[in-house]
Amino acid sequence: MQRVAGRVRELADEYSPPDFAEVPHADAALFLCAIDHRTGYRRGYLVGGKGPFAGSALLWALGLSAERRRPGLLSAAGLAEVGPDQVGEMFRIGGETVDGAEVRARLWRDLAAGVREGYGGDAEALLSSAAGRLGGAGGLLARLAEFEAYADPLQKKSLLFAKIAARRGWLEVADPESWEVCADNVLMRLALRSGLVHPGPLEAVRASTRAALKRVSAEAGIEPPLLDDLLWELGRDDPDLLGRRGGELQEPPREPSAT
Repeated sequence: MQRVAGRVRELADEYSPPDFAEVPHADAALFLCAIDHRTGYRRGYLVGGKGPFAGSALLWALGLSAERRRPGLLSAAGLAEVGPDQVGEMFRIGGETVDGAEVRARLWRDLAAGVREGYGGDAEALLSSAAGRLGGAGGLLARLAEFEAYADPLQKKSLLFAKIAARRGWLEVADPESWEVCADNVLMRLALRSGLVHPGPLEAVRASTRAALKRVSAEAGIEPPLLDDLLWELGRDDPDLLGRRGGELQEPPREPSAT
């Protein structure tokens, strides 16, 4: 644990986390996080002269580009009646578009209806209603879990939205102990190869990874959201980022496709 925590502190000294300055408002963050799962794009592309972007980053770049062209599109009002054709066009580039446009349109409509009914159609009202709390009844994570798009028990999208809101100054977290790392395939592979956790079934490895990285976070003095960014960004192409005491494992147990 101390070895990995020391390595993390060393990496953090030269790492600058994303500030999400390109996200214009809380509604845009809420609705793009809601559909941020496997995109199916085959390669990367330039968007507005920047990039190239691939995968999730491409989805965000295209979504934010659409919001700039039509301010208010990424909101409960703008997406209340969105259909798969509109989603397909919004995320079309280079002769391809995002996978699962029908599912993403349904998730957006459900979220738009819920935000209108519970929070007057305003993502900032949703944030305010949590009173700065992530965890517990009435906290932001529980409120987000009421929407189909955010019902994932791993809370990956919910924690991403909370992280963006905190970095942008829309959310001041009163219970930082409720932060978790998102134990996806990248982080599980790092934990396994470094020897932090032992191989086993997917859910056991995921739980062990979350627990181990939370201890690393405390030992290194680095909040889980920053640790999550650092490990994912630097570790997706470097499985030995934290060491190789756990052996030559190339892949963690496979994660099922996200909704």
